Amino acid sequence: MRFVDTNVLIYAVSPSPEEAEKRRKAQSLLNEGALALSVQVLQEFYYQVTRPSRPSALTHAQALGFIKAIDKFPVQAVTLELFHAALSIRQRFQLSYWDSAILAAAHIVGCDVVYSEDLSTDQDYDGLRVINPFAASPR
Repeated sequence: MRFVDTNVLIYAVSPSPEEAEKRRKAQSLLNEGALALSVQVLQEFYYQVTRPSRPSALTHAQALGFIKAIDKFPVQAVTLELFHAALSIRQRFQLSYWDSAILAAAHIVGCDVVYSEDLSTDQDYDGLRVINPFAASPR
C-alpha cells in the first residue's frame, strides 16, 4: 500500500494550466487503488484548497465532494500512538513534526511508499520509501 501526501490531492484538483501535468499525474495516482492517507492530509488539503487567498479556491462543497470521492482509501486517524511515533521519527531524522506525522501515519497504516514532493526523494525512513511522483523521470 502507498501513502498519499497532501500535495498529491491539491494537484489533483488544481485548475492551473501550469500544473496540468502534475494534475494528470496526481489523478492517475489516485486511480491506482492500494492507497492510504491520514486525517492530517485531509485537514491540510481542505485548508489549502479553500483558503480565500488561494487563486481559484474551491468552495466548501467542492472540497467536500472531492474528499467524499476518495473516501474509499483507508484513512489513519490522529492518535496518541501516531503522535509518539511522529516524535520519534522527528528526533531520528531531524524532520518537522508535520512531515514526521505523515511518515508515522504511513507506517501505522502499513504502507511501504509515501508519494510526496515535500520529503527527500528515494529516502528510506525505516523501511518506508519516499517517491516524488512529480519529479522528472531520469533519462
